[in-house]
Amino acid sequence: MLRRTLLLCVTAGLCAPAAPGAENGKAQVAIEPRRTKAPAADAARDGKTPNIRVETQLVQINVTVTTPLNQVVTGMEKEQFRLFEDKVEQSVASFTQEEAPLSIGLVFDISGSMGSKLSKSRQAAAQFFKSANPQDEFFLVQFNESPELAVSWTTNTEEIQNRMAFTQAKGRTALLDGLYKAMNEMKKAKNPRKAILILSDGGDNSSRYTEPEIKNLVREADVQVYAMGIFESMGGRGRTAEESLGPGLLSDLAEQTGGRHFPVDNINELPDIAAKIGIELRSQYILGYSPSNPQKDGKYRRVEVKLVQPRGLPPLRAYYRTGYYAPTQ
Repeated sequence: MLRRTLLLCVTAGLCAPAAPGAENGKAQVAIEPRRTKAPAADAARDGKTPNIRVETQLVQINVTVTTPLNQVVTGMEKEQFRLFEDKVEQSVASFTQEEAPLSIGLVFDISGSMGSKLSKSRQAAAQFFKSANPQDEFFLVQFNESPELAVSWTTNTEEIQNRMAFTQAKGRTALLDGLYKAMNEMKKAKNPRKAILILSDGGDNSSRYTEPEIKNLVREADVQVYAMGIFESMGGRGRTAEESLGPGLLSDLAEQTGGRHFPVDNINELPDIAAKIGIELRSQYILGYSPSNPQKDGKYRRVEVKLVQPRGLPPLRAYYRTGYYAPTQ
C-alpha cells in the first residue's frame, strides 16, 4: 500500500492531492548514497603505497509517468519502479524527484512554410520559458535551408524571445542539420540534465546529415528530445512527401531519448502544449544505478523501466531513454 497519495500535474501546472492526507501535496525524496570502497592497505612490494583509483559507473535514467489522459503523475515511491538493463534487473541505488536545473536548447523552424505559424510558435516558446528557473540555461538554433546558432547559452530568456521576434520565414527545411548543430552546442552545457525542444512544421528536405546519422548521435547523447510537430492534415493539399515522414521522424527521435513528440492539430494549442512540456521536464523521477555488467566494451545497453501499478489509478505509462552506450575505458 502507498505511504502517500499520488498527485496528478495537469497542464495548468497545479498539483492537487488525489485524496485527503497527501502530506500537503509534497512528495518526499528518498536518496541512498553510493557506497565507496575503503582505501586499500599498503601492499606494494617496495614498501610504497600504490595510487588506487576506484571508478563506479552510475547510470541515470529520467522517467516521466503519465496517465492515459497525459496527466503527469508525481509522488510515486522508489519501490514502484523496476529497472532492467539488457533484460537483467538492476538495483536502483538512488531515487529522487527533485527539480534540478536544466540546460535546454530550442530548435526553431523558420522555413518558408512556417510563415502563418510563426506568431503562435513564438507564443509557445514564451509559455515554455515561464516554467524556467534562475539556474536554467538556454540557447536558440534557428533553421531553414541551413542552421544558425542564433543565441548561445544564456539564462536570459528574453534575449531568445527578442531574437525570435525578428525572424522571417523563408527557404527550405534542414531539420536534421538544425538538430545536429543543437546536439553539438549541448556539449557545452553546465547542468547535468539536458533537453532539446524542437518546434517544426514538417519533415526534412535540405539537410546534409542523414536520418540514421542523427538517430545515432541522439542515441549516444544523454539529452532528452521533445518535439512539437505542426503538420498539415493527411488530406491537406499542401502536405509534401517530406512532411508525411515528419511525424514518424520526430516520434523516433523523441521516444528513444525519453522525451515525447506532441503532434499539433490546431496551432492555437501550441502555447498550452509548450507549457505542458515545461511542467513535464520538471516532474520527472531520476533513477540511478550501477550496472551489474561491469564490461567497458562500448556496446549499446538496452534499458527498460517497469512500473508497479498503484491501486486506484488507471494504467500508467513510463517514458524514459531506451538505452546508452557503455564506456570503453
